[in-house]
Amino acid sequence: MQGYPFGTFLFWKVQPETSGKFKFYDFVLNYHQRDAAHCPDLGKMPNQPVTAVLDGQQRLTALNIGLRGTMAIKQPNKWWTNPDAFPVRTLRLDLLAAPVPDEDGAIYRFRFLDDAQAARDEAAYWFKVPDILGMEDGPAMLTSLMERGLAGANLKNAYATLDRLHRVVHSSNLINYYEEETQDVERVLNIFIRLNSGGTVLSYSDLLLSIAVAQWKKIDARAEIHRLVDELNRIGTGFNLSQDFVLKAGLMLADIASVGFKVENFTTANMAALEENWSRIRLALVRAVELAAGFGLNGQSLRADSALLPIAYYLYRRDVSANYITHSQYGADREVIRGWLVRSLLKASGIWGSGLDTLLTALRETIQSHGAESFPVAELRQVMSARGKSLAFEPAEIEDMLHMEYGDKRMFALLSLLFPFVDLRNQFHVDHVFPISRFSRLRLRKLGVDEDRIEALARHANELPNLQLLDGAINNEKRAAMPAEWLTNHLPDDAARQNYVSNHLLGEVPTDLLSFDQFHAARRDQLRQRLTKLLSSSPAMDAGSVTEAGAGL
Repeated sequence: MQGYPFGTFLFWKVQPETSGKFKFYDFVLNYHQRDAAHCPDLGKMPNQPVTAVLDGQQRLTALNIGLRGTMAIKQPNKWWTNPDAFPVRTLRLDLLAAPVPDEDGAIYRFRFLDDAQAARDEAAYWFKVPDILGMEDGPAMLTSLMERGLAGANLKNAYATLDRLHRVVHSSNLINYYEEETQDVERVLNIFIRLNSGGTVLSYSDLLLSIAVAQWKKIDARAEIHRLVDELNRIGTGFNLSQDFVLKAGLMLADIASVGFKVENFTTANMAALEENWSRIRLALVRAVELAAGFGLNGQSLRADSALLPIAYYLYRRDVSANYITHSQYGADREVIRGWLVRSLLKASGIWGSGLDTLLTALRETIQSHGAESFPVAELRQVMSARGKSLAFEPAEIEDMLHMEYGDKRMFALLSLLFPFVDLRNQFHVDHVFPISRFSRLRLRKLGVDEDRIEALARHANELPNLQLLDGAINNEKRAAMPAEWLTNHLPDDAARQNYVSNHLLGEVPTDLLSFDQFHAARRDQLRQRLTKLLSSSPAMDAGSVTEAGAGL
């Protein structure tokens, strides 16, 4: 509508003799977040010519839903099982909106609305976009608007906007595409890669999944993988794992030689091995994510999804049962895994970036050789160090952690390492010991804080020494209460209060903000000592060091 380009599409003209080798999917038309969130299966189409969309699926899906379909998204504060939680909405265009750019540069006002929402907005005229498909332009369009009660300036503006929509949909040549006719899948994949990245290899898991789908005999690979992704992301307080994660896990856990997204890894033999072991692979992934959730991690605090893959492989090799996640028999092993995982997530330089495939392959070999009875943390750390991905922490790195600020994706992992006695199976929040709302410039001025100290004080209030893990419900009760007051009210028993203060390294908790600098400095020193002890431990002492930090609690 605004005249912006939206890229070139890549189509593949699949001949009848080739189309039977693949499974094809229709475009989403009436999207429903719960009941119809994925492309419907068209099945195999042997002996039929097919035009397959390789690049542009999301754009064409959006156009399909907007021009022809509907959207049903779950509304907040309603149960997933409630049919009223998913009102069906149609894309609409406000014909009366002023044709001037808003702050985002958008000229035209589009919204997905149901009939009731559209009727309540009396200042707008919400035209159903799908109606444009059967509408004639020119006088017929003008007459239609007049019959709907529009007149004067409103009629003029509405006609101009509607005419623009009609021309965009019916007559403007806006679609550019390239159609590949070769039946060589390698060439097709390479074209896709280069079109998207100028020669840099991308994750083209959808295409690889299509190859896998055609080779699985008993299981619908696409439906199964989508179902597993949805299940994994609902574990605990929610994760953001992807199809790529599950495919990579499949390659790793099925012991396929390379875990890279390459066509040669998706051979008939490899896909047969993946299908044969799928039920165990699936369970291992669920266990691994349940374990991460038990450590208190979720989509916001799991900095690198790939860190779960060696853990999943270890659980797969040991073929652990459901009680591994909770039984005390496996407590020490879980603590070793947690220490290793947290270390890898804390590394600022990044463990799970470049060279990921070769690293995962090496870690898999190590677990094969040394992981029969326990998680081989010492051997894994040696392999990682040899590849320049050491889990050892230098003093400078520890110092940087002491200045880590609220909102850093590593913060939850860091606090869980420092205070391992916290039962993270509950929902815990990262909480400011001294409420951050107390550090506004206005409040600090009223307290008589010097201007040259205000900025530093506010910065320190957002750093690690002023943060703790607090149960979500308790954090909501605490709100903006000062820590000394809150401790007295929440823990009236003196012994319990002193135990809490000692466990959380709070030291002397001042009653006002004027002594906050002293509190910050003292707790920073305490945290430095504990981090140095924890992160300077030998690999074999990971579990012992973590446990020792919470000893006697």
